[in-house]
Amino acid sequence: MRTSLLFVFAALLLTSCGEYQKLLRSDDTAKKYAAMDSLYDAGKLKKSLKLMEQLVPAYRGKPQAEDLMFKYANTFYLLEDYFLSGYQFDRFETGYPQSDSIEVASYKSAKSYYQLSPRYSLDQKETYLALEKLQGYINKYPNSDRRLEANALVQELREKLEKKDIEIADQYLDTAESLGTFGPAIGAYDNFIADHPGSKYRKNAFFGRLKAQYMLAINSAPSKMDERLIAAKKYYDSFAKYYSKSDLKEAADEMLQDIEKRLSEKETAIN
Repeated sequence: MRTSLLFVFAALLLTSCGEYQKLLRSDDTAKKYAAMDSLYDAGKLKKSLKLMEQLVPAYRGKPQAEDLMFKYANTFYLLEDYFLSGYQFDRFETGYPQSDSIEVASYKSAKSYYQLSPRYSLDQKETYLALEKLQGYINKYPNSDRRLEANALVQELREKLEKKDIEIADQYLDTAESLGTFGPAIGAYDNFIADHPGSKYRKNAFFGRLKAQYMLAINSAPSKMDERLIAAKKYYDSFAKYYSKSDLKEAADEMLQDIEKRLSEKETAIN
């Protein structure tokens, strides 16, 4: 009977602002819990959240705490406060490792960090954290129904990091001649090739590395030019090995022709 009355009272809160305010000031945790549940189920999330904030410390260690803490984290998630939902789902995973809701909590924790990942041009600390969380979820739940979506999110985040890294390398190349240093561009392209073996920007990295080395060579002192031209020719060979039919092949071939011409002229001059 008491339970039925509590649910009746909770239903009244959906239409009565005065009753809700009165409940917020009361000490009746049972009524608050019933009202919180009804408001949560009805999608009145901000009202439900205010009650949760009062209930969380009161129910710590009690049987209802598991359900309450999941709903608490999920309310932040549904309200799109992803910083707090990620944090609270992490706490739920730690506090209730045997819960029936643990997989959902793990996924929503990872998804929260994914939502925090900024556009590619900004600092990517949150992106790396989201990747770690998503990959951890995939490894822990390889047969999950959410696995395909998780993999798609991982791919999206990786492409974001790839785009940032290739643009950084391109910026180094764009400014190299005016700064008089091509080493940072060559290093950035080398790192890109090593770090992103399956990237759609890999072709650009191979070409950019060739161009940076070629520009370094032709802007070098005569004593260093041959060595650097030979290094550029090796980078051409690497580019051509993988991208002989690419749209950048013609530009790469033009560099190769100039490299071979310069090396040939130097050899003729020596002889």
